[in-house]
Amino acid sequence: MSSENQEVAATEQAPALSGDPLNNTPETNTDWRAALSDELRADKSLENIKDIPSLAKSYIHAQKLVGADKIPVPNKHATEDDWNAVYSKLGRPETPDGYKFNLPEDQKVDEEGLKVFADHAHKLGLLPNQAEGMVKFYNELRANELSSADSTATAARQKATDELQAEWGQAYNQKLERANNVVREVFPKGFMSMNLEDGTKLGDHPAVIKAFAALADKMGEDKIVQADGPAYLTPKQIDKEIATLQAPGSAYWDKNHPNHKYAVEEVQALFEQKHAKAEE
Repeated sequence: MSSENQEVAATEQAPALSGDPLNNTPETNTDWRAALSDELRADKSLENIKDIPSLAKSYIHAQKLVGADKIPVPNKHATEDDWNAVYSKLGRPETPDGYKFNLPEDQKVDEEGLKVFADHAHKLGLLPNQAEGMVKFYNELRANELSSADSTATAARQKATDELQAEWGQAYNQKLERANNVVREVFPKGFMSMNLEDGTKLGDHPAVIKAFAALADKMGEDKIVQADGPAYLTPKQIDKEIATLQAPGSAYWDKNHPNHKYAVEEVQALFEQKHAKAEE
């Protein structure tokens, strides 16, 4: 056999290498710990390291931690002092007074409320940024609630105004003032600003305002309920007056009656008052 043929034959008969060259392990999955002593191989810290690259990563990570502060995680048997030691290492202020809250300049500050919160935050081990973040979150939540409440109150107030103006016509301002006079005289300050369950105020409900207006009417000429300006009738009162003036056989229908002109003018004035908007 020629030398050339011998090389070809040798090539064909040579076994192919298999396995992972990086791990230096053949397909038989030889344990990389095999080269270690029995003592090292039995060490529990190596149980989760599957290959040499994993060992290298673990070593690099450990080297990065050399010299760094280490904070042991307390177990279920840890005492309050154990936890306080951890909180201190993490950066909790030494006392509740160490928390600083950067609040908007135009915000009304509840100093007592902040003090109570700081005491509780300190007991829970909150870091300064965590405590401040919670205060900021609460302020934003509260602002949204107030904004929503303001919108609800504004809508209720406008609805009440529209309803009463439609019912009272030009008598709206006068009746409203008389109703307010009763409230101011009988009830303590802020009574009509009391919040109801739906978030609206007592004074924004048409039924409440009409009740006080009716009470003012029953009190008659009492000075506490009198309103400034000319007296106006409600649309219902106007209709009643017109019906009286236009009754069959009245001066309104008799051109020869001495009061005919007055009756016609009075009816015209009542119609104008009924369809006029309440003065602002």
